[in-house]
Amino acid sequence: MKYRKFGKLGFKVSVLGFGAMRLPVVSSDHSNVDEPNAIEMIRYTVDHGVNYIDTAYGYHGGKSEVVVGKALIDGYREKLNLQPRCQRGLSTPKMTWTEFSTSS
Repeated sequence: MKYRKFGKLGFKVSVLGFGAMRLPVVSSDHSNVDEPNAIEMIRYTVDHGVNYIDTAYGYHGGKSEVVVGKALIDGYREKLNLQPRCQRGLSTPKMTWTEFSTSS
């Protein structure tokens, strides 16, 4: 796996990430995630060097973050960097994107 420096934060991120927007599902209902299969997929990618997972509240009707959380127990959380996202509507109306910045 190749890695790139992530800004000024001092850690390296894999050039490939795992997107949790399209986890396997059991039925046509996209919120009915096939958890055992999804957990196996996530752990496989981490075991092979991926240390970046993209997830968001809106993926799979809110279930994506739950499944990712389950996949990251047993020491997997310490092996990667998460990229959770918040829908703009979930923040307070007066907040701006600059309030989320870590730069000075």
